[in-house]
Amino acid sequence: MKIGVHPSNLHLMLARSWPGAFASLDPQFVLYPEGRDTGRLLHEGRIDFGGTGSTPPIVSEANSLRVSYLAASAPRPANGGIFVRKDSAVRSVGDLKGKRVTLIDGSFHTYLLARAIEGEGLRLPDIETVELKPEDSLDALLGNRVDAWIAMAPRLEKALERDDIRLIARCGDTIPNRSVFWTLAGRRNANDARAEILAELARVGREVQADPARAAALLAAARIGDGDAAAWERVIRSRDFSVVAADAAIVQEQQDEADTLYRHGYLDQPVQLGSLPNNERVPA
Repeated sequence: MKIGVHPSNLHLMLARSWPGAFASLDPQFVLYPEGRDTGRLLHEGRIDFGGTGSTPPIVSEANSLRVSYLAASAPRPANGGIFVRKDSAVRSVGDLKGKRVTLIDGSFHTYLLARAIEGEGLRLPDIETVELKPEDSLDALLGNRVDAWIAMAPRLEKALERDDIRLIARCGDTIPNRSVFWTLAGRRNANDARAEILAELARVGREVQADPARAAALLAAARIGDGDAAAWERVIRSRDFSVVAADAAIVQEQQDEADTLYRHGYLDQPVQLGSLPNNERVPA
């Protein structure tokens, strides 16, 4: 089983080094830079399944790939926030119209921004989005090159400790922010092993939560972002690593996101999500 691993999916990053993870599936962990590459790697046959935020599989469906959802994490309300400079005239997300916001486009950042601003009568085209490397985003904010920054772990935890920037919105107030584990309908290896994949994801999650210091040390050793062991331990203790099967309720959450992204003009056409367990479909 070729399991896709990238630094933004902590569950699979940890599984890569966790004793016995996916042993029954003869795992080959395939490392790649970022979650947005997952659909392409699945399509090319270089991986059998991967884990990402909620947005990449929707973008894959919009690009005519038939996604099959395997499992999902619990919501991650703490992993994401929108920051501005402390002295900024931006007091709330409603003040972001015409402003420059740095984010990882096509990740959950895009959905977070869309949901945060639509309650203020704004759409994504009302914002100028700027893609920077995560390690450069804080400097860009402090240097007045952007007006807001969407941060995630481990930089989020350090950002919350600073006194020169302010938080104006958090994930938990806006979107579920789950990790989803998925493949394509044609990838038989992963679809046939759905139960085994879910069981191993759940086991690793339980063991990570039982020993957060060990998990944090593994992430620090992997040199992900600029997080040290102490920062990663705070991240791990702040989130629920439980995993559930991808059922119709999970995929309906995904459909809601797809509809939101279309409403904001991010997707050119409506996307009707494809494959669920037992070949169900989200109702039209």
